[in-house]
Amino acid sequence: MSIEVGSKVQGKVTGITNFGAFVELGNGKTGLVHISEVADNYVKDINDHFSVGDEVTVKIINIENDGKIGLSIKQTKDNPMPERRQARRKQSRPARPDNFEAKMDRFLKDSEERLSTLRKQTESKRGGRGAR
Repeated sequence: MSIEVGSKVQGKVTGITNFGAFVELGNGKTGLVHISEVADNYVKDINDHFSVGDEVTVKIINIENDGKIGLSIKQTKDNPMPERRQARRKQSRPARPDNFEAKMDRFLKDSEERLSTLRKQTESKRGGRGAR
């Protein structure tokens, strides 16, 4: 079994911490699946996903000079980002970038509206009893 960045390998969970899971890859090598690399969604407790002794497929995402191996489970899937999120991400981008003048005009308009609203709110609070 070759341990190279980008390869997918089978491993066995040997330990679980609050920040990730240690996976034995074979040949005496062990790597860490950080909690952020477990699933596409937020993982509050890694124990909900793994137990010691589980067999998992991991992707090797980095090997540091000191021998530490970074692993990912969410990158083993063919499409790590759901189509729904991809569609939302594409829709949120503007069709063409705004130029500086358009952004400044929008900023000034928003600022003037906020300032006028603030003035209306503070004027009604001034004056003591006569403002009621």
